Amino acid sequence: MELRDYNGTGRWAREAVVERYREYCRGLRVQPRELRPLEHEEGGVLRIYPILEKVIEGAEQGDVGCIALGVELLEEDQRLPFGKLLKSNMARALRRAELDPYQRLRIRIRVVQMLLAGNVPREFKQYAKLLRRIGFGEVWDEIERGVPRENRYAMRWYRYLSECRKAAGKEAPGSYPGKTPPG
Repeated sequence: MELRDYNGTGRWAREAVVERYREYCRGLRVQPRELRPLEHEEGGVLRIYPILEKVIEGAEQGDVGCIALGVELLEEDQRLPFGKLLKSNMARALRRAELDPYQRLRIRIRVVQMLLAGNVPREFKQYAKLLRRIGFGEVWDEIERGVPRENRYAMRWYRYLSECRKAAGKEAPGSYPGKTPPG
């Protein structure tokens, strides 16, 4: 039987993700859920889909261990199988999650670093919506000073975030009405 495992390697391998999840749950003193990737067998081929799909489901349901892994995933630069889709879906799940102040700060730092570097891939749309949701906090001045004004893609997201900030009355956290992300 042929095996096709669509999980990452190293720290994003299936076993490593499950172990870190259990560590988070122990540290947070919550009961861990069972994280098992979807498996599908057909025509002599066993496909094992990314365990991160189950982590995303957990984050959507408010599992604090999955939320902690989700923040870690957004900070990751390593290429992963289905990485763009997984990161985009995780950012969407984290918009609905209850994040602690440190997690919000980590997300702000990550999104700002990407914007200032001009690194705005397709999944940045979900990152910008997440930043809009959690508020800009102390990072707006850094965005204002450092956005690469010669990068039209970064400037597109800068204008979007600037409009969201204005519509929200500068620093008000939470949902920003009426603004649709570009692209």
